[in-house]
Amino acid sequence: MTNVEVLKERRTRPQQPATRTGATNSRSHDRVAADLQIALIVELDADGAFLMRELQRLRYTVRHFWPVPAQIPENFDVVYCTLVEDLPRRIPWLPGEPATALVLVDKGRDALNLKLIHNCAAHGLIHFPATARSTISSLTMAREHFLYEQRLRGRIEKLDESLRTVRTVERAKSIVMQVKRVSEEEAFNHLRNQAMERRVTIGAVANAIIDSHELLG
Repeated sequence: MTNVEVLKERRTRPQQPATRTGATNSRSHDRVAADLQIALIVELDADGAFLMRELQRLRYTVRHFWPVPAQIPENFDVVYCTLVEDLPRRIPWLPGEPATALVLVDKGRDALNLKLIHNCAAHGLIHFPATARSTISSLTMAREHFLYEQRLRGRIEKLDESLRTVRTVERAKSIVMQVKRVSEEEAFNHLRNQAMERRVTIGAVANAIIDSHELLG
């Protein structure tokens, strides 16, 4: 093949389309997000209907509630709720222990009540009139905030459990030292050996020793 023919072949060869990593990631995100169950607690006026259409267009499963129920539903991934004066009393979970991601909906007619917003301890806020961008932004931020809180609570619970185990082991160790008249190191080794022999945690052995000691008086 001559040089001229090679050049002609290169010019006529169809170019391979570039891989759109961002688009692929977006589609993957959409597939995950499509599983979200959303409660929409707004009046279905023009603004409320637009927000519902946007959420449905993004392929989320949306259930509408109106008026605002006496208790905010918990069995949803995200709850959009109109900001009303007594909303904090309608939220069933304790502050810091949310059951779902909460997005407040501000109708944009009155001045913002910052104290009310603070007392709701929500994960996001959207103002009417909503836009496509504000809808997906509020949802994404609220969901990420909620999941981050869950991870933090999980870590705190593990730390609390570790501290309880340490206190239990220390108490059991004192009992062993007193009963067997051994050193602190020997008492700990006794607990550890018992745990290894029984294939249980050292905390379980410590609890058993404490229970037995209390039972015997």
